[in-house]
Amino acid sequence: MASIARRPDGTHRARFCDAAGREHARHFKRKVDAQRWLDEMTAAMVTGQYVDPAAGRLTVREYAEQWRAAQVHRPSTAAHVETMLRRHVYPTLGHKRLASVLPSDVQTLVKRLSADLAPATVGVVHRILAAVFKAAVRDRRIVASPCEGTRLPKVHRGRIEPLSWEAVQALTDAMPDRYQALATLAAGTGLRQGEVFGLTVDRIDFLRRQLTVDRQLVTIPDRAPYLAPPKTQASVRVVPLPQVVLDALAAHLAEWPADELVFTTELGAPIRRTAFSARVWRPAVRRAGLSGVTFHSLRHFYASLLIRHGESVKTVQARLGHASAAETLDTYSHLWPDSDDRTRAAVDSVMRGSADYVRTEHPL
Repeated sequence: MASIARRPDGTHRARFCDAAGREHARHFKRKVDAQRWLDEMTAAMVTGQYVDPAAGRLTVREYAEQWRAAQVHRPSTAAHVETMLRRHVYPTLGHKRLASVLPSDVQTLVKRLSADLAPATVGVVHRILAAVFKAAVRDRRIVASPCEGTRLPKVHRGRIEPLSWEAVQALTDAMPDRYQALATLAAGTGLRQGEVFGLTVDRIDFLRRQLTVDRQLVTIPDRAPYLAPPKTQASVRVVPLPQVVLDALAAHLAEWPADELVFTTELGAPIRRTAFSARVWRPAVRRAGLSGVTFHSLRHFYASLLIRHGESVKTVQARLGHASAAETLDTYSHLWPDSDDRTRAAVDSVMRGSADYVRTEHPL
């Protein structure tokens, strides 16, 4: 139902009812403008593009919290998303109505965040915000997402420079006795930090010299640490244990016997990432005379050892628990030996032989 009525003041009142039976009206000075508006609304309803003007009145924060509560996120991911929105989005856009946020508002937010955050972190914040607005479009609360077309800071991904064996030794020696086997395990297997912290005694097979990775320790604010599946399904794997790692684990368990978690704090509690970083890792890095070294650096060291000793891309992928070989190559391709010499030799072996044949059998 749609109609245009002329009012006593000379303006034109255009009205229509949407599919839910709600009436909408606007006033125009010219009848042609009123008719154009009605035509646009009718076309939007026919094509399924109609959005109730009142639907976008929720604020960004109100809608984002509804969206967040409906997501099937792992607890650690849910905590990360909540932190990103609360710290970086809500202070600037949280109070704005969904329908009032402009692409320029999002671009301004990105520019402001870029002054304090790394480009990769800015990208994460933008992806979360874009997901919120994409959901709002699907829910017919807004016509289009203001995150479309945002120019993000360029992420410069530097090459991984693995630690030397001497640096790994120095770092391990600088760790408190209780955590030295932990560093040896990480460097000798490439396990992620959560996988190391979540390693339990029953996942180590000393006879077969291997360990099973199928859990990690999750530590999030306001909740006790707990064991959960690893990062991805590809992360579930069996990792061979070198003798040096087996010896370190055996010595550790002899000194600090355990029924479940192999590595715990002095109080026997699970290790929290933040506390470990502040009280154990960073002081050990300083004592070892190193800088810019993270726990993940031990994983890179392990990958570089495999590559240096001729392991294939698929083997390195499997050992590290990467989801795809592309992920492995994106990170470590520069560490594989250069194939230039093999290329030259292959071409020379054919073309030189062919040239010799032409000279001896078919002289000009």
